[in-house]
Amino acid sequence: MSTAAGIADDLVRARGVLLTPGPGQRRLGAEALRGALVDLHDFWLASRAAAIGLRDGATLLAVGALGRRELCPYSDLDLVIVHERRPDADRLAEALWYPLWDAGIGLDHSVRTPGQVVQVAATDLRAALGLLEARHLAGDPALFEKVNDAVRQSWRAGMRGRFDELVEVSRTRWEKNGDVAHRVEPDLKNGRGGLRDVYLLDALAAAQLLDRPGPEVAEARALLLDVRTELHRLAGRSRDVLRAQDADEIAAGLDLGDRFELARAMSGAARTVAYAVEVGLRAARSALPRRGLAALRRAPVRRPLDEGVVEHAGEVALARDAAAAKDPALVLRVAATAGRTGLPIAAGTLSRLADTAPELRTPWPKAALAELLSLLGCGRPLVEVVEALDRGGLWGRIFPEWGAVRDLPPRDRAHVWTVDRHLVEVTAQAARLTTRVSRPDLLLLGAMLHDIGKGREEDHSVVGEGLAQQVGTRLGLPAADVATLAAMVRHHLLLPHTATRRDLEDVATVDRIVETLDGDPVLLELLHALAEADSLGTGPGVWGHWKRSLIGDLVARCRAVMVGEPVPAPAPLDELRRELAEQVAASDRPHVTVVPDQGADGGQVATLLVALPDRPGALSLASGVLALHSLEVHAAELSAHHGVAVDTFTVSPRFGRLPDPAVLRAELVRAVDGTLVLSEALASKERDYATPAGGEDVVRPRVLWFDDEATGAVVLELRGTDRIGLLYRVAAAVESCGVDVRWARVETLGSSVVDSFCVAEPSGAGPLSRAQRRRLEQAVLAAAGH
Repeated sequence: MSTAAGIADDLVRARGVLLTPGPGQRRLGAEALRGALVDLHDFWLASRAAAIGLRDGATLLAVGALGRRELCPYSDLDLVIVHERRPDADRLAEALWYPLWDAGIGLDHSVRTPGQVVQVAATDLRAALGLLEARHLAGDPALFEKVNDAVRQSWRAGMRGRFDELVEVSRTRWEKNGDVAHRVEPDLKNGRGGLRDVYLLDALAAAQLLDRPGPEVAEARALLLDVRTELHRLAGRSRDVLRAQDADEIAAGLDLGDRFELARAMSGAARTVAYAVEVGLRAARSALPRRGLAALRRAPVRRPLDEGVVEHAGEVALARDAAAAKDPALVLRVAATAGRTGLPIAAGTLSRLADTAPELRTPWPKAALAELLSLLGCGRPLVEVVEALDRGGLWGRIFPEWGAVRDLPPRDRAHVWTVDRHLVEVTAQAARLTTRVSRPDLLLLGAMLHDIGKGREEDHSVVGEGLAQQVGTRLGLPAADVATLAAMVRHHLLLPHTATRRDLEDVATVDRIVETLDGDPVLLELLHALAEADSLGTGPGVWGHWKRSLIGDLVARCRAVMVGEPVPAPAPLDELRRELAEQVAASDRPHVTVVPDQGADGGQVATLLVALPDRPGALSLASGVLALHSLEVHAAELSAHHGVAVDTFTVSPRFGRLPDPAVLRAELVRAVDGTLVLSEALASKERDYATPAGGEDVVRPRVLWFDDEATGAVVLELRGTDRIGLLYRVAAAVESCGVDVRWARVETLGSSVVDSFCVAEPSGAGPLSRAQRRRLEQAVLAAAGH
């Protein structure tokens, strides 16, 4: 409508001033900005409603963000005109809606009679949840009260029939959007522990099934709203998903140190909300009104589960005669019972234990240690039990060291969980492996403590070793077990790092492991199981057939040395590789074959054989072609036969399927004859597919030297940020220095990469000179830099 043009210009200008203050004007904080936006829109809408005659017999309601007084910068306005059969209702709506549309302001609107409002609230769950938040803006206040009372009465009366639908809608939303606490890029509104879950608690309270959320939830709500407000302000539009590249700027806007501090604060907030919803849904279901015969049923009986512990109404609770103030093992007995039965711990029980349970003295009573081990060995139920204990303030009393890792965000994308949740996930995985080790108790404790040293400046393995000694002593373990537990934490990365970064057939590799572990086969066995549990508890794709095989091979070699058996000799070039070498020697053309190897985890890992004339640059040419086809290289083993280089690559596709070997061979032929310039092709691919600036941490590359981890050679290790074609560039730099490359290993974890090269002087002329090392290091760092 042309008559509406310009009517909302003053609203738009005022919004602009609030969002983009001019020189000398103060930038409003997130909470103050929301308040100012609410006041501005309330004033404009009330003034406009009065100007168009929206008075008796009609009322203007705000629902959604404006109704809750939580209007973020680019939230839509959700408005409802309710009227009692006014013939000019459509005119009122047009006079109010059109100026907002013309001004480009997002608007969700409706015009209804009181009866229609109640009918919609009774049949449409989403509309009902919105109407519960309705707020009067203008017009007839008595009509608003009438409609508001009717909607709330309908909500309370119909809750018994709608509760299951409410729960199902919420669970579907959680499955779709994941956890705010653990997503790298969380959905602040729709994820589990997000703002919609806060509104769910409000809706249950409106149904008089729960009390209003307490101060902890209110603080979490405020933080989530503040982050969403800054996200809108930064993006210049409505957005609910916090992208990694925006997090540092949003953290600065909230006076937080960096995106990791922001992530930690958000994790704590989201977990507070998620736990409140979990407890709230259980309490609400129990409080639903009963009808018919159900109303005549007796109160739930208390079924004994353990000493001082009963099941009551589907929850683990304290028995009436439980000596909560005198039984130091009671907290752990309740927790172990919950883990064993899969039942949740009653909120009242957690509160009573938090108020009355005595501290466990050092050393712990044997009964307390037994209950702890029972809890740690319960598998998946451990996750929910520990979460409940931690939210109730009890887990930190059991493990005071937990505070440093609570809600600590991971530093790379491969880790799905916060550090504390990762420790619990790994312990749950370790429970599946207890039959494979002779000391399942130490495996479970080591799993729970292996990353406990994170969150400090020093090496987390070294810090964790000291903390494990402290915990083991407090638990009352024998001195020998304390030493083994501390060694597990100190060396929990030894096997996976060695297996993926070193030559397993080199006797120096095995000797170093055996010496580090003091020849202890029990410790080796525990570290083997812990390596598997740690990988499985990190995230999808971290534990696969390739990694499992490498670690298994390394452990078998180390065990053979420990018990005095012969170590398998290096395998000679097999028939397949000899045939490839002979084909290349006859044709002077490269050849490629791929041997698929489906791991038990379903991941697609392959052994790829590349044979080409043995000349300088063979490794870089082969790795460059693989990178061009989006193949991630995990390991490269180099061998030669009658003047032909036969390189064995362990690879997996970054996405999609493995390419056709014929295509790889054709590209390799072009790379060898110079018609395919790999440096240019990879640079173009990197421009097309590189992560947006700020989306990953860019780590300054480092080179480390290891003199005693290869026989007659040294190991150069490059640590830095992964990028497309990195192995090609680094291998080309190494080859350009004229050294002999015996093998290469590549380990990628999220955005970080460790490339290891075993290098020696050509023709076995001895170790690299200091000048040669310096030249090689400079070349590698230059190749790894952006």
